[in-house]
Amino acid sequence: MSQSVTLQPIAEDVYAAPQLTPEAMAAVAEAGFKSVMNNRPDLEGGPDQPRSADVEAAAVAAGLAYAHLPVQGGYQSPEEIAQCAALLKTLPRPLLMFCRSGARSTKLYMQAVSLED
Repeated sequence: MSQSVTLQPIAEDVYAAPQLTPEAMAAVAEAGFKSVMNNRPDLEGGPDQPRSADVEAAAVAAGLAYAHLPVQGGYQSPEEIAQCAALLKTLPRPLLMFCRSGARSTKLYMQAVSLED
């Protein structure tokens, strides 16, 4: 990927990444991803953080499915975890989830898949 993005594998076809920009979406598609899930609330990092709508427009233009499931870093509610589990069932794979650092997306994924047990 042209933008230096650190991809953290969380599952066979799911990866986590730190904050992605609209400009990165074409590279995400070129890397073979089919969908992107943004777990960061808009403006969490201030006015310089890319807005979900802008990332979504670029993702769709690059042929990616897009979901915005904003969650807090320290706590994800049972409803948010269930929503993530539902999205994991419907979003095409491979999937790239992102937040500020990638840790929140990883935690959310782990909690969502634990619901299936």
